[in-house]
Amino acid sequence: MSAFIITRIQTGDYERWRPLFDQDVPRAREHAVSVRVLRGVDDPNEVFIHLEFATIEDAEESRSRLVASGVLDRFPDRHGPNVLVDAS
Repeated sequence: MSAFIITRIQTGDYERWRPLFDQDVPRAREHAVSVRVLRGVDDPNEVFIHLEFATIEDAEESRSRLVASGVLDRFPDRHGPNVLVDAS
């Protein structure tokens, strides 16, 4: 069963944030089968990150790596990372 991680962050400065995201230091996207980064229309510094994984276990491992790395601690205005499954 596929699983997803969705995280929303207020980057403060998208252009400065994006190169750091692309480095994936915590290896949170290592097992992702797809990655989408969406920017707010009204606020392009508000970012939604959508990751898809083949299994719930892969998504949970990714979330654990991301949380343990502390990279999200730099963003006081954030929500997630949330592990989700399709409810259809």
